[in-house]
Amino acid sequence: MEELVALLREKGYKITPQRRAVIAALLESEKFPTAQQVLEIVKKTNPDVSLDTVYRNLGLLIELNIVYEINTQSSAGNVFEIVHIHHEHHHHLVCLVCGKTECIDICPVNQDYIAEVEKRGFEVTGHTFEFYGKCQKCREAKS
Repeated sequence: MEELVALLREKGYKITPQRRAVIAALLESEKFPTAQQVLEIVKKTNPDVSLDTVYRNLGLLIELNIVYEINTQSSAGNVFEIVHIHHEHHHHLVCLVCGKTECIDICPVNQDYIAEVEKRGFEVTGHTFEFYGKCQKCREAKS
């Protein structure tokens, strides 16, 4: 927690009680909480915090590359992951039925892809990659 707070201070941001509560909720929650789940955790200590406040803080943390937003393509909404928990570069598996999300420690992007992008005048600063499909439990339930 203090490492993330120090990073925010270093970048010139105030450490508000709401911001601290959102970070704490991300750290406390199971892997990959939705914004609504973050709000539920935050409300335990900060009952007046709104979903809008949670989204604003998540947006800032995403912008500062402290948090990843993972598109689940589900009505429950996207899920979030603190980047610093996984110091290694990784990607995700996302079940389109139940929303289950898992980390995978492989990256299909190699230097050839980056070179092709850079030939077109782009500077690559990062990328995300998710595999979408059905988890084993959802496939078995349909059978």
